[in-house]
Amino acid sequence: MLIFILCRLAPNMQNKYFLIFFIVLIPFGTWAQDKTPKYSNEFLSIGVGARGLAMSNSLTAVVDDVTAGYWNPAGLLEVKNDYEFSLMHAEYFAGIAKYDYAGFAAPIDSMSTLGVSVIRFGVDDIPDTRFLYDASGAINYDRIRFFSAADYAFLLSYARKMSFLPGLKMGANFKVVHRVAGNFASAWGFGLDLGAQLDVKRWKFGLMVRDITGTFNAWSHNTELVIDVYTQTGNEIPENSVEITVPKAILGVGRYIPIKSNFGVLASADLTFSFDGKRNVLLKSDFASFDASMGVELNYKQLAFVRFGAGKVEEIKDFDESTYMTFQPNFGVGFKLKSVNIDYALTDIGDQSESLYSHVFSIKAALDKK
Repeated sequence: MLIFILCRLAPNMQNKYFLIFFIVLIPFGTWAQDKTPKYSNEFLSIGVGARGLAMSNSLTAVVDDVTAGYWNPAGLLEVKNDYEFSLMHAEYFAGIAKYDYAGFAAPIDSMSTLGVSVIRFGVDDIPDTRFLYDASGAINYDRIRFFSAADYAFLLSYARKMSFLPGLKMGANFKVVHRVAGNFASAWGFGLDLGAQLDVKRWKFGLMVRDITGTFNAWSHNTELVIDVYTQTGNEIPENSVEITVPKAILGVGRYIPIKSNFGVLASADLTFSFDGKRNVLLKSDFASFDASMGVELNYKQLAFVRFGAGKVEEIKDFDESTYMTFQPNFGVGFKLKSVNIDYALTDIGDQSESLYSHVFSIKAALDKK
């Protein structure tokens, strides 16, 4: 019935197909809930771009550039130039882990936009000490080998305006996930994300459903490389398996408030619903967990920006069994030089008493054919 009503509202045939595609896929996500480990493909929850990370990932309703391919593909329709590019680099845990992102977006016509995103999170130069001892039983450090453990994601995004309702934009991601742990194991996965944005006067609303059909990762293990070591140490021999990432829904709201002629403030908030069991977040239950984040961006003539954010509220248990609440504060600045934006974010991945801060840098450039 819902599909029928929306199709009657959408006189354009392309809009009808897009809506049917959006709605029919929603029920498939619940099928995977009992077949997945918690925090599957969690590297895709970190975020991209220094702007979004400084605002604590609260961009679902307000994202308006090439990074929308990650945050909410519907926001790609706000790209005004012929081409837009973005690059980001960040390092976590004192440089042990490297996190990189590249994005591209280009309007197809006045009603639709196409985007491509590539994400890598990896740890390189991990020592493989299986051959540390030579044939005589002596330690030989020259026999140590090195490998990488990395997660990759490739997103193809499409967004389209819905002509039957002014201000409504919808988008979708088809994503391919590839995960490797040296020569020991690898996985390929496929999934879909769906997003929407609605502008109502000065208010912006957003919805992003990640992994709406469940993202399937098929793991393949080269057990012959580790079976001897695992048997000697009493570890369980890994088997080929399928890992499923269950859906996650994000609701967002935002509003831009101009201050006089030169200044303005963008305020946004996101509420994330996860369905893979109880998580240590703001509100939690066996059925779903709810996390909240907020962000503020102040600008001067849309040329200089200062950003703040707070999110990821957690309850921490101390050694004396007492508990206390923590949250993740973030900060960032940005500058626009003609068609180039340079952004920086200082993000906290630990609690405030023992902070683990990371520096994130990103650059965005816009080009026109002329």
